[in-house]
Amino acid sequence: MAGGTRVPLAQRAAAPGTVPVPGAEYGLAWRELHADDADAVLDLVARASAVDRPMAAPSPNQVTDALDPARARVISSLGGYAAGGEDGSLEAVGVVYLPAGETDVVRAFLTGTVAPGRRGRGIGTALLRWQVGRARQLLAHDGRLLPGRIATYVDEHLTDRRRLVTDAGFQPRRVYQEMRRPVDGPLPQARLPAGMRVVDWTPDLDEDVRHAHNEAFQDHWGSQPMSHESWRRVNRELEPRWSKVALARGPDESEEVAGYAMTSRHEHLWSQLGHTEGYTELLGVRRPYRGRGLARMLLVEVIAALAEDGIESTGLDVDTINPSGAHLFYERLGYERQGARTLYTIEI
Repeated sequence: MAGGTRVPLAQRAAAPGTVPVPGAEYGLAWRELHADDADAVLDLVARASAVDRPMAAPSPNQVTDALDPARARVISSLGGYAAGGEDGSLEAVGVVYLPAGETDVVRAFLTGTVAPGRRGRGIGTALLRWQVGRARQLLAHDGRLLPGRIATYVDEHLTDRRRLVTDAGFQPRRVYQEMRRPVDGPLPQARLPAGMRVVDWTPDLDEDVRHAHNEAFQDHWGSQPMSHESWRRVNRELEPRWSKVALARGPDESEEVAGYAMTSRHEHLWSQLGHTEGYTELLGVRRPYRGRGLARMLLVEVIAALAEDGIESTGLDVDTINPSGAHLFYERLGYERQGARTLYTIEI
């Protein structure tokens, strides 16, 4: 195996025996977060977002789901409360989560923030140190003969956060460009390939679309087959009318999924964006159906559906190192760059 993966993760992760929480010198009381902390987390996110203007922020549904004790994925969390405990405001939060169903690389993702008024005191450094330590422990517990990765995303404009993670040993691995276009005005020209039709997503199509996605993305860097849990999380705020599925008819008149555009309604971000928007989380075409303009057709159908519902903008993100030059494809459809975020990793 490449990359030293003949050695189990239990050894390569170099996990510490214990991971101490940040000390009392930061003026916060630290404890694991639970389901009833969701409102406090959302309040902290709102206070931080007002200053940071992040490209994305978790929705109430996402926070509630992350703190759900019945979750299938592995999560470790830590919150720092002011005023000595339960009655104080949440001033810092750090989360480590391992997606369910990893088969090629075992990944530990880190997210977190510190309240603006508490920054500059070393809290972020201490919290990140705890997260990395816990990530190493969780990766070691997995123990398989697979590569391991500790990862976090940082918006390009958050220079302090970029410095924080690079000082902690993270290296930039990938840049994902955020792109948007208004939905008013003429639609780009697109032609539906012969033998296909485009329909709105429906629940009975969902499992076939998930399998089509796993097939379409098996050759993409960093992509892993999506489990039921991961698929549900990504499409938690799916808007069926804005999500399109291309069905191809076979010789026996049966149909199969050829491509898809899964589009979400993230209303919690609209006030920050200053406009309404449909966000295409996943766009893919299975290999046998590529080269026929199907991806273009799917996005045109998404844009038309958004316009019909009075939505102002459509958005998506794209890997700038994509060998197919996908960002140029989106530019030809009228999408424009609106920022970027970098994936930083520690490879294990």
